Amino acid sequence: MTRPCLDSSAWIEIFHNGANTKVFLKALGDPASVIVSTISLYEVWKYTAQHADEHRAQRLIEAMQQGVVVDVDPALAIQAAALSLQHKIAMADSLIYATALSHNATLWTQDDAFQHLPNVKYFPKRKS
Repeated sequence: MTRPCLDSSAWIEIFHNGANTKVFLKALGDPASVIVSTISLYEVWKYTAQHADEHRAQRLIEAMQQGVVVDVDPALAIQAAALSLQHKIAMADSLIYATALSHNATLWTQDDAFQHLPNVKYFPKRKS
């Protein structure tokens, strides 16, 4: 089995106890093996600061950093740009997807943008 990389939507679902929380918790069997995009750190902190508070946002970021945090370097940026053109996905999404692919990880998500892409475990968003 490949390592998991959770999209921001999956992290947010877990941390805010959404309807798909149990599904995404399966990917966190070994938190230290999870691939974490720095873009997801940004998106999760911003969402949580807006919907809860900055203290909670910081605690969540600390939890995410138990995994393997991957910075955006020039090679990843170029790979993401090519994926964005190929699959017509937004910049943040393409950077997260490139992070997963560059680490031979499977991207876990509920974001429709990834629904039909290879190396993705997509779970439709459910209402709580």
